[in-house]
Amino acid sequence: MADDAAMPTPDRAAIEAAAQRLTGQIVITPLLTSSLLDARVGRRVLVKAENLQRTGSFKFRGALNTVLSLDAAARKRGVVAFSSGNHAQGVAAAAQQLGIPATIVMPADAPAIKTANTRAYGATVVPYDRQRESREAIAERIAREQQAALIPPFDDPRVIAGQGTVALEIMRQAAELGCMPEIIIAPCSGGGLVGGIALAVAGAQPAIRVYAAEPAGFDDMRRSLAAGQLTANGSGSASICDCLLAPMPGALPFAIAQRHVAGSLTVSDDDVRRAMAVAFSDLKLVLEPGGAAALAAVLAGKLNDAKCIAVVASGGNVDREMFEGALARGAN
Repeated sequence: MADDAAMPTPDRAAIEAAAQRLTGQIVITPLLTSSLLDARVGRRVLVKAENLQRTGSFKFRGALNTVLSLDAAARKRGVVAFSSGNHAQGVAAAAQQLGIPATIVMPADAPAIKTANTRAYGATVVPYDRQRESREAIAERIAREQQAALIPPFDDPRVIAGQGTVALEIMRQAAELGCMPEIIIAPCSGGGLVGGIALAVAGAQPAIRVYAAEPAGFDDMRRSLAAGQLTANGSGSASICDCLLAPMPGALPFAIAQRHVAGSLTVSDDDVRRAMAVAFSDLKLVLEPGGAAALAAVLAGKLNDAKCIAVVASGGNVDREMFEGALARGAN
């Protein structure tokens, strides 16, 4: 297993290195615009369609960057990860691409499409009860037994650097559109994506403000930033955003957020359903609930002081029943 404690905190150079490592391996996802969407919110909105990334989520970036960073001996022993689904698919697909074994610890109630896809990429799936068991403890035990590399979903500098490549693309594509955003909003669970984006932006366009978007009841990044220390969510909350339910931010993403993230915006499940419906009608995108959180924040009017806002549509791995229900309720 890699010694994460010995790894440097990622910076723009690490993100640029990840971009080089991932060249030709990932999809350069489009930065979409819609006059209908702009009219809805009264400002220019740029949508980074990471639901069109390999495995249907931005998570493939960080997973592949991490696997590619392993030496030959570590690759041969394989990898272990824990995830509610998108990181699981990312690690499984990255391992399949390099021909190495992967074991993924996933909640038993994860969306069926995410579990099925993870298995289809060749990984061994180990289910757990998210209410009663620790996915971290299970994954750490398996990694020790297999002498495999453990790839966390967000609290890892290699993962964060890979996710930060999203922002490099946004800035380049926005410049081509002639609309550099004043604000970038990204969905946030453990904080790997928003942390990577914030680092990339701080090193290139420091005037851009970066915000997290979190589900109500699972706004641990907002709570942590307000408290000045890592703070867990309270118990008893529920959300349809299955990919944004981490109990608290990762230590490394939180340290980055304290320096470079402007704040966190909280959205309701109804806000998310509306965003899923709008993404489908205006942009022809299929988004999962968590993947629509940043767009939901804009549609809900959480920020009204910018002429151009970029949002990350972070994933599209959604079961049919959930998507149909969101479209029906969101349209109303």
